[in-house]
Amino acid sequence: MRLKIIIGFILFIVLLLLGRVYYLSIVSNEHFEKLSQKNHIKKIYTVASRGSILDRNGKYLAVNKVGFSINLKPHLRSKKEFQNVKEVSSLIVKYFPKFKYKKLLKKYKQLDSPYKHGFVKLVDYIAYDEFFKFYTIFNSNENVEIKSATIREYLYNDIGAHILGYVGKTTKKDIKKDEKSKYFDTSGRSGVEKYYDKELRGTIGYKEIKVNSLYQNIEILNEVKAQKKDIKLTIDIDLQKYIHSLFGDKSGAIVVMDVQNGELLAAGSFPEFDNNLFVNGISHKAWKKIQDNFNHPFTNKLINGVYPPGSVMKMGVALSFLENKISSKFRVYCNGQMQLGDRKFRCWNARGHGYTSFVKAIRESCDDFFYKGSLKIGINKIHKTLDRLGVGKKTGVDLPNESLGINPNKQWKRKARNLPWYIGETVVSSIGQGFINVTPMQIARYTGAIATNKLQTPHFLKDDSLIKSTDVNIRKRDLKIIQRGMYEVANKAKGTAVHYIKSKTIVAAKTGTAQVVGIPQSEKKRMKEHELEYFQRSQAWLTTYAPYKKPKFVVTILVEHGGHGGSAAGPMVGKIYDKLIELGYMNAK
Repeated sequence: MRLKIIIGFILFIVLLLLGRVYYLSIVSNEHFEKLSQKNHIKKIYTVASRGSILDRNGKYLAVNKVGFSINLKPHLRSKKEFQNVKEVSSLIVKYFPKFKYKKLLKKYKQLDSPYKHGFVKLVDYIAYDEFFKFYTIFNSNENVEIKSATIREYLYNDIGAHILGYVGKTTKKDIKKDEKSKYFDTSGRSGVEKYYDKELRGTIGYKEIKVNSLYQNIEILNEVKAQKKDIKLTIDIDLQKYIHSLFGDKSGAIVVMDVQNGELLAAGSFPEFDNNLFVNGISHKAWKKIQDNFNHPFTNKLINGVYPPGSVMKMGVALSFLENKISSKFRVYCNGQMQLGDRKFRCWNARGHGYTSFVKAIRESCDDFFYKGSLKIGINKIHKTLDRLGVGKKTGVDLPNESLGINPNKQWKRKARNLPWYIGETVVSSIGQGFINVTPMQIARYTGAIATNKLQTPHFLKDDSLIKSTDVNIRKRDLKIIQRGMYEVANKAKGTAVHYIKSKTIVAAKTGTAQVVGIPQSEKKRMKEHELEYFQRSQAWLTTYAPYKKPKFVVTILVEHGGHGGSAAGPMVGKIYDKLIELGYMNAK
């Protein structure tokens, strides 16, 4: 009986093993064959060179400069094998002294690993003309692989620095945000390089390669080529160079925008800096020089500089008066100051403007007119009109990290400061002082709305799908009053810019002088701008459109601590419109 049990158990085990053999050899054969094939096919992702950036006329602004990279075989880890790394590193330092021997050795150790199959990139880039005469020396070494490489080059150096932006080496942080970044050596860091980073990368390609057990290539089974993608901008580099030359060593911003579609033909934040410094990692000395510049070159003043707008806000405030049942015939008598409780609010003209209407108030920038009108309607109504005109809102421009600015009202102050709103704050807000803050790009857009009754979305990419406008719905009769006031600023006696804007076209304008500090004033005398320290001087604004009858362009200029907007920016405005005429974008009178 015991024998039968043992024989039965043995037969059971034999049958079980035969069943498993059958399963493995017959049933699973196809599965394992596929798995085997899969394990012996490697997929290599490929990328195209980064897309070029061109101006609206097809002139290259940012390109890829061709050179070479030096790569070493992986796994040269033993004492004997590592000698090869030392020899190649010594050659590199000998012929290219900018590289450091110890750093090259350290880099190899960091990039090499037991799991690495490809070569280790020891040197990312050496310019073609520098490397070519040493090519055979390196290429004859069996441990070295020389590959073509590119580096980003900005052809106009510092011109348009804040628009173009720059690239830097791809980091773990980039890969964490977007896994596809790991396939690219560089990523956009600022400007359109960052905003359109994905577009400039182009499309990723790949190769499916059959390899043997030693991971050696046998054949390419499938290939999808990576595609490069260039982008074209709205800017005209000739106009961009021109505004750069006009602004000189001043600090501030210029915006030149087509009011019909929001295209930005030129824009600059000053001072600028050479983007090429950042491509391979900026030196500490160069970084410190830019960082220590008291005019803050790193700040993109177009969209990140927030400033009190001063009197350029008076057009919007005047529209608010008209929209809130203040008659178009409303006049005040300006004697140079207004008493409110125990406080005096002075007009910039200490002698006063006499009887002042809407048009005269804009033409001569009478503060007293706006003080008294603001007391009639209050801050919340002013806020509502300015909100429609885009104040305190992002413009939607295609640059990263745009600032909002501030368009204050009672609710804003309660939320931001946990304090009530005071009537004196309404008074100073009416002339663009106090809590209100704007960017130059906002003021350009706001001015375009007054010129055309439409808010355009400013943009740098030459793409009609980005043309977006919003009706502001200002009554025509109200708009005409404001536009007439702006016309007289630049074209009639006592206009605040009449002596400064000289152009072949008819310009409508508004000046602004925005205080940056509270200035103690006596009853008899106001301090003059030249009496103040540089950083205490007012921000100088001038915002304009032309031609007056059929608006085509807005030109907005901010000169930091420039004093009076008319004198600081007026001559530049006239020259910019004349340049637009010269370049064929508009006609003379």
